[in-house]
Amino acid sequence: MPRRSVLTPAERAELFAFPGDEGEIIRRYTLSTLDLSVIRRRRGDHNRLGFAVLLCCLRYPGFILAPSAEPPFSLLAIVGQQLQISPSVWPQYAQRAQTRREHLVELQAWLQLTVFSAADYRRLAHPLAELARQTDRGPVLAVAMVDWLRQQRIILPTADVIDRLCSEALARGTRQVHEVLIAPLSAQHRQALDPLLTVREGTKNSGLVWLRQPPIAPKPRHVLVHLERLKAIDELSLPPGLEQAIHQNRLLKLAREGGQMTAQHLRDLEPARRYAALIALLLDTRATLIDDIIDLHDRYMGSVFSKAKRNHADQFQQSGKAINDKVRLYSRIGRALLDAKQSGGDPFAAIEAIMSWDVFSQSIAEAEQWVRPENFDFLSLIGDSFNQLRRYTPTMLAALSMKAAPAALDLLAGIDVLKDMNARQVRQVPDDAPTSFVRKRWENLVWTPDGLDRRFYELCVLTELKNALRSGDIWVQGSRQFKDFEDYLLPPQRFAAQHAQQGLGLAVETDCARHRTDRRQHQREAHPRPLGRHPAANGVDPAGHPPR
Repeated sequence: MPRRSVLTPAERAELFAFPGDEGEIIRRYTLSTLDLSVIRRRRGDHNRLGFAVLLCCLRYPGFILAPSAEPPFSLLAIVGQQLQISPSVWPQYAQRAQTRREHLVELQAWLQLTVFSAADYRRLAHPLAELARQTDRGPVLAVAMVDWLRQQRIILPTADVIDRLCSEALARGTRQVHEVLIAPLSAQHRQALDPLLTVREGTKNSGLVWLRQPPIAPKPRHVLVHLERLKAIDELSLPPGLEQAIHQNRLLKLAREGGQMTAQHLRDLEPARRYAALIALLLDTRATLIDDIIDLHDRYMGSVFSKAKRNHADQFQQSGKAINDKVRLYSRIGRALLDAKQSGGDPFAAIEAIMSWDVFSQSIAEAEQWVRPENFDFLSLIGDSFNQLRRYTPTMLAALSMKAAPAALDLLAGIDVLKDMNARQVRQVPDDAPTSFVRKRWENLVWTPDGLDRRFYELCVLTELKNALRSGDIWVQGSRQFKDFEDYLLPPQRFAAQHAQQGLGLAVETDCARHRTDRRQHQREAHPRPLGRHPAANGVDPAGHPPR
């Protein structure tokens, strides 16, 4: 069976492509004074141009131009302009193959370049496999390989060699990813994973399909179903740290591949690949479930607030006619009192002229029923939905493991108080429960003469939890959308190990001393010594050959 190529024809060509941008062409192919002094010792314009073009090709892209290959006109133009030679003499170059070979030998020695060998092939196999544990994209591996070869002053091999090495690295990296994921699994873990691929009792789908079903609507019963799925995954008791065992790119790719397979296809895979796919699927599904649960809770809390606002508005609308009648009545009474004052009449008689005193007293009692506090809003009506929220919030708070930034530590302590009350089935909120997160609009509802109100304290905590999750002040372990910022970074132990082994994969030197040495070397190359001090200026070739 032929080996599968990991590079498309376009990606292969891109590895050996010459710069197309004018600025990049100038930066790459501007010849130094030293370059010009060596080039001008060639005999004939065509040899000077050919030698310079080979020099530029070896520096970048970093390969030997084939005898029959035609360099891009942009390269011929910029080199010819610096040498004051017409690009039209290019076809005359290397009519003698011996001349071209001698030029290449001289350039390799001068530039300190080596040809790609079997030893380089073996030396690249391990770092490329390590990179393949992070990504399965062939072009990424190929670019990394080409960059490393350029840094090591090794002439690029053919595209077939690069493709073959990257393909082998991907295969080796994939096997290593599978091994790392399944290594911590015990026999009990494997026995617990196998039933996920069988039909679930009372249904037509496998357990894995049931776990991966999406939510329907933000309602308490749907949140409970998702919490049941999350509990089923947690009961598998998978070894901790599996989500950090391999690179997230690889983990997501494995999960996507497993999600596209049926249970039958997964059963047909070799054990290592099957269990690795199941682990990746479960880790991805668990993160999705946690995010879905938080999203469903957020949306349901939003619907609770919206319902309270509507009920609040409906109450005012329904009482609008009665309030308007009372306003008109008291307007008449007020006008009668003003007239009585101006005329010196009896104010009480003025009121009784409009209505009897008993009716007036009754109207005042009715008006007092419509009076609301100055800070009255719809929050008091949210308590009507408390029982619906209690259908799932105790289970949700117990299932989610949360951490907090310093700004939300009191809120996290309030969540722990609710968890403890739910576990002990206590109704009274402790007097020392944290309250610093209670906003002003909640104060009259949370604090009562008898202490902290259970309903509104819990509603306030749930509301602030929703806000803290959105702002990132609280994060949830195992979540993808609400995870700790530290989870995006390398673990400290792995960072220290990779830094010690120069394996961070950064484009800059991480060692200060080596960085300074490289900078000095770069400055020396950018500002070469005067020609009189260089052997080439005295007719001595840098590679030890007589000039041609």
